[in-house]
Amino acid sequence: MARRVCPWWVGFLLVTPLRRLVQNPERILPPFVTAGMTVLEVGPAMGFFTLPLASLAGPTGRVVCVDVQERMLRSLAKRARAARLAERIVARVCPPTSLGLDDYVGRIDFALTFAVVHEMPEPSRFFADVARLLKPGAVCLVAEPKGHVAAPDFEATLAAAAQAGLDLVGRPEIRRSRAATLTRR
Repeated sequence: MARRVCPWWVGFLLVTPLRRLVQNPERILPPFVTAGMTVLEVGPAMGFFTLPLASLAGPTGRVVCVDVQERMLRSLAKRARAARLAERIVARVCPPTSLGLDDYVGRIDFALTFAVVHEMPEPSRFFADVARLLKPGAVCLVAEPKGHVAAPDFEATLAAAAQAGLDLVGRPEIRRSRAATLTRR
């Protein structure tokens, strides 16, 4: 699998409204997120999923976003302010080897990792971080682009997640993606 981070300028393509025709957050996210939840989004880019997550989490919920690219998070913050959702979003720059969220251990109700695991230098370490952050029984949705991640590589991703204590509970259909839902033991 490739271990190259998406260039910051691709973020503009990722938030285009046309993407909703293929991957609509309003269809993908509601089964997993309800008001008051604390949600983790890894690699939010400029916030294609973040703003809908913040709407679903409601005024008492939080969306914790981590990205290795500060420029992406600055654009996300600008979009969140324009949508009047900034107070629901916590955005942090993280190093490539850790999520850097020790203050959220055991506090996350739902985690979204959309098209980011294939960019991780060590998927097993990444999933260990995610597992530590999730509450017992919490769900993680992993989706990887079919164009970048072959089926055997996705299965290796799921094996790394299982090794970290995340059990496969479903395989939702998301267009142009290989997807799985995992839960913390």
